[in-house]
Amino acid sequence: MKYKERKTEGNDSAAMRFVLLGFSDLPQLQGVLFVVFSIMYVIILIGNSLIIIITRLDIALQKPMYFFLANFSFLEICYVSVTLPRILVDLWTQDRSISMLDCATQMCFILLLGATECFLLAVMAYDRYVAICNPLHYPLIMNPKMCIQLAVGSWVSGIPVQIAQTCQIFSLHFCGCNQINHFFCDIPPILKLACGDTSAHEASVYVVAMLFVAVPFVLILASYSKIISTILRLPAARGRAKVFSTCSSHLLVVLLFFGSGTITYLRPKSSHSAGTDRLLSLFYTIVTPMFNPMIYSLRNKDVIAALRKLVLKK
Repeated sequence: MKYKERKTEGNDSAAMRFVLLGFSDLPQLQGVLFVVFSIMYVIILIGNSLIIIITRLDIALQKPMYFFLANFSFLEICYVSVTLPRILVDLWTQDRSISMLDCATQMCFILLLGATECFLLAVMAYDRYVAICNPLHYPLIMNPKMCIQLAVGSWVSGIPVQIAQTCQIFSLHFCGCNQINHFFCDIPPILKLACGDTSAHEASVYVVAMLFVAVPFVLILASYSKIISTILRLPAARGRAKVFSTCSSHLLVVLLFFGSGTITYLRPKSSHSAGTDRLLSLFYTIVTPMFNPMIYSLRNKDVIAALRKLVLKK
């Protein structure tokens, strides 16, 4: 299906609509993509829901590490639910139009949940740092009150900044093509539709990205540098392997999420291409949340044991 390009003279009406091109360049694969994304969505919902359920029901998992893991799994469900249902509707109906308000709302939630994920991954790294580098003080430092404060802080810290950034981006004038060459309303493709000089807005995007991506990533690196130095001082090789296994899952998730997210938001506007942006966005919005439960469960004996108990009870 071909989509009519519409020229607009600024944001004259709140009813202005964009067109999410998504995967319209693959007309012969629309049905296949619908089935594939539907299966991925179900896997994400089931996998992350299981993590939440077992961390609530199993006494052995009543620890700060698994409290944060449950928060992370719920976050992944929310994150994917902002984009995937819209993709499925577009593939099923072939009506890819989206109002400016809906587009702004989707972008705002993506930015908010993305910021939450960055902070939550940093909090999880800090939790591992305290557990490994200060094991005797761990119960005192990571007490229930502290865990709740860290979790709530991760969820709410980005709200004012990301709402302000969304309002700033959608205050631009869109006087050209209304086609968004993406499968959701993301910052780079939206900025491409704006007319006039957007350098100030691009600069603000970089500043916010540095705040919500680079700063948590630096904190994670600092935590893991301390963790690695502590592990290397352990006398037994078996002990080093056991301690590192508790961190390897989290470290892998960090690399997957921050790697794709950093390339997407910290590249210059001139180096953005629609194909690369879509591939990277697929990776950190859909593929990574699908594999996260597998990464955490397959490399964690406590989670595997809890899953077995849950299955045997049934």
